[in-house]
Amino acid sequence: MTKILFVCHGNICRSPMAECIFKKLAADAGRGDEFLVASAATSDEEIVRGVGNPVYPPARRVLLRNGFDPGGKRARQMTKADYDAFDLLVLMDGNNRRNALRLLGGDPGDYGAGHDVADPWYSGDFDTAFDEILRGCRGLLESL
Repeated sequence: MTKILFVCHGNICRSPMAECIFKKLAADAGRGDEFLVASAATSDEEIVRGVGNPVYPPARRVLLRNGFDPGGKRARQMTKADYDAFDLLVLMDGNNRRNALRLLGGDPGDYGAGHDVADPWYSGDFDTAFDEILRGCRGLLESL
């Protein structure tokens, strides 16, 4: 089983979108049991008194509109234990990579498509983020 952790800043937009998308693509391909998939944040900004915030409403809407259900996903911060627990860390941008290095104390062994997925929290463009993440998840699934 391949264990994949998608990582972004707050774990309320890009990484939970990727988690949800990859899980469904794998399941639809009859390969769901080949993967354990999760997502996490490099910050704790979306975690209040130990409870993570849910998927950001615009991200939830774009997922649901495209046939992907994020369910009850809530933000969580990645930990050093994730480095050993997961085979693959997929980081959404360079800032996430730098923050992951800080949290993990070393090279996170990340995988990427060679470019950042722009943070829709700032751009407001959840459709473009969805399209990029969907394309990336399809490519990742094909490569595994």
